Amino acid sequence: MQQHQFRQEYNAIMDFDRYSAISFDCYGTLIDWESGILPTLRALLANHSQGQGLADADILELYGEFEARAESGPYQHYRDVLQAVVRDFADHFHFEASSEEVRSLAESVREWPPFADTVGALWQLQKRYKLVIISNIDDDLFAETRKHLAVEFDAVITAEQARSYKPSINNFQMALRKLALPPSQLLHAGQSIYHDIVPARSLGISTVWVNRNSARPGIGAVRTSAAPAAQRFPDLEVRDLASLAARVVAGLRPAGTGQSPVTTQP
Repeated sequence: MQQHQFRQEYNAIMDFDRYSAISFDCYGTLIDWESGILPTLRALLANHSQGQGLADADILELYGEFEARAESGPYQHYRDVLQAVVRDFADHFHFEASSEEVRSLAESVREWPPFADTVGALWQLQKRYKLVIISNIDDDLFAETRKHLAVEFDAVITAEQARSYKPSINNFQMALRKLALPPSQLLHAGQSIYHDIVPARSLGISTVWVNRNSARPGIGAVRTSAAPAAQRFPDLEVRDLASLAARVVAGLRPAGTGQSPVTTQP
């Protein structure tokens, strides 16, 4: 209860007018990656008579752990990370994946769709802020995704450019340098507490947790954050990007008041 009250009070004084740019995690926040991950991995498991009765949440939990493990060692391209994830699924369920199956997850990325509200919300937010991508992705894979997003970004920071994966703070520091902004003028929005909220907050960057509907509510296809509870609190929680756009574009600060009426969504 005390934690919820703290978040409400903090959100109540949040001033969106002070930000010059909004950065976004891409996959899970702008792009509905679960609609790409789950069918691809279910097809893989079905090819080998595995995974019957396995809940979507269980598949996503395994994906999050396997992905984080592949990203935690020396840098490798995200395409290779996704291939490692497929191999780990094969090892976990005791079968051998073909070379085509190993490539299947990475090759599916180009087809992963944006959430229904993503493009419209980005158009709205672009009227007021610079828009930035900070994503654990390869340049060529994001080039395909970018075609679905239908907006021009002022900066794109990929893991390939940074040679590191979030939750490394290096990716966020690179974005700040590229934008020539202090942390106080950047707002970061992401679906993952582990990848986005915790590292951004550690640098003094304000955060929005885009808590999308998921087969694994509140977490999605990522590793659970082990950070202390106080470090996991975003400055604002919204259900989707349309909710964020509605807050920051349509009447942030009513006339005659000195603060923005921002509250946590249930």
